[in-house]
Amino acid sequence: MTVWILVLHIAVLGYWLGSELVINSTYRYVSYAGSMPFNERQRLMDHVMIVDQHVRYALVLQAMLGTMLAASYGLVPGGETVANIALAIGIAWLAFVEAVHRLHHSAIGQVLAAIDRASRYVLIIILLALATGIVGSEWSMPLWLRLKLGLFAGVISCGVGIRFALIAHFRTWAVMARDGVTPERNAVIERTYVRATSVLVLLWVFIAAIVVVSVVKPV
Repeated sequence: MTVWILVLHIAVLGYWLGSELVINSTYRYVSYAGSMPFNERQRLMDHVMIVDQHVRYALVLQAMLGTMLAASYGLVPGGETVANIALAIGIAWLAFVEAVHRLHHSAIGQVLAAIDRASRYVLIIILLALATGIVGSEWSMPLWLRLKLGLFAGVISCGVGIRFALIAHFRTWAVMARDGVTPERNAVIERTYVRATSVLVLLWVFIAAIVVVSVVKPV
């Protein structure tokens, strides 16, 4: 069973990167398609937001499978019990992420979205606490795993950074939908794409570093 968890853990990384590439490619096309009818651009942006769900799924799956692997290999205490708890939490988390997406236009959806955003900060704190030994210093957790956890915190931080970078996009996009497209508004969308992509590149660097650490396993 542990081998299959490892295989899935690796496969999810490819799934994650592939989703990010599709999102960025489509978003770039939308951002620089100033002459395209706005309703067509909106349709493509809707597609971007749908694909963005796959990145969210991948984040949950990586956290779940990684915890299950660490427990199965005895790198964190709890063994099979912790692995089963991680599986249950992961499934519930996936359901929550899906609910946030499907209900995002409703009042309850806005509340769920706020909880989802807050959970990212909580997860970053937990990962950094584990990476630095503030939590679990007495566990037999090797250096390479603590490095991976710290890098994973960096990945999630970049995701938060991308969200902040896109605030200008959504504000300007709403204005264009209401008042029409202008060269100045298109310029804001293009600049936002560049800023968000710059953070995304850093996210890819963190993921590449995670792969290197996983292979090399420095002690």
